Amino acid sequence: MFALQSFAVIYALTFLGQNVLGSEIINGQIAPDNEMLYMASVLDYRGYHICGGFLVSENLVMTAAHCDVNPWYVVLGNHHLRSAEKLVIQIANKYKHPYFQDVNSGYDIMLLQLSTPVRPSKTIQFIRLPFREMTLNENEKCQVAGWGKINTYGRSVDDLRVVDVSVISPQVCQNAWAQKVPRYILPPNVICAGGYNTNKGFCQGDSGGPLVCKGMAVGIVSFNKSIPRTELGNCNYPDVPNVYTNISKYLNWITKILKGKNYKKLCVSTL
Repeated sequence: MFALQSFAVIYALTFLGQNVLGSEIINGQIAPDNEMLYMASVLDYRGYHICGGFLVSENLVMTAAHCDVNPWYVVLGNHHLRSAEKLVIQIANKYKHPYFQDVNSGYDIMLLQLSTPVRPSKTIQFIRLPFREMTLNENEKCQVAGWGKINTYGRSVDDLRVVDVSVISPQVCQNAWAQKVPRYILPPNVICAGGYNTNKGFCQGDSGGPLVCKGMAVGIVSFNKSIPRTELGNCNYPDVPNVYTNISKYLNWITKILKGKNYKKLCVSTL
């Protein structure tokens, strides 16, 4: 964990640069301005976008543990990163799952405490989390969103893009990965969706963003065959499923983080 000096809310931050980790949504479309208002961009100390995230309470953004590459600010309230009309808040603390080592070991989940609480508005909303462990149905339609490139060799974009993906069964996912990476075993507590037998999904870096099913954040973008960047990979037609952290498997850990802290109650789903 780390603590940062209290910092006033900043509007119209203009030092955003090129994406560090990418946040590449493949074959998606620009997200409407009035939807997915929980999306957050996580920046480093220089103002570079490094990961996605999503607002789950007045002072907590959820993201992936492998996004712990000196996160410093969070951007809320605008899908267009270079727009002057956005809210930029410094991160006060980070809570990374203690068992996390790398994406292949699982536990790829982190909470970022904001230095200044935010309230719901016409441009900022929370997203619900599961309130108990859950299992998604195979082929269930969900969405993933992020900022950045729109194909393997494409340019980065500043507008949030979203794409529909289908849930893949754990056994199909494991078999597909083992065929491409011999003896590979998926980490525990993950969800697979998109990126296999399709040309839709995330690519290098769309890390930390939510997998959204029925209006609820059920997963966190963790990895595909190109994450971490040990190889370039082909983001247009991935040959293995995309892998997400299963949020419902970490509710006890989330509760422990919240217990005794001055945090606002999480937005949870009753579905």
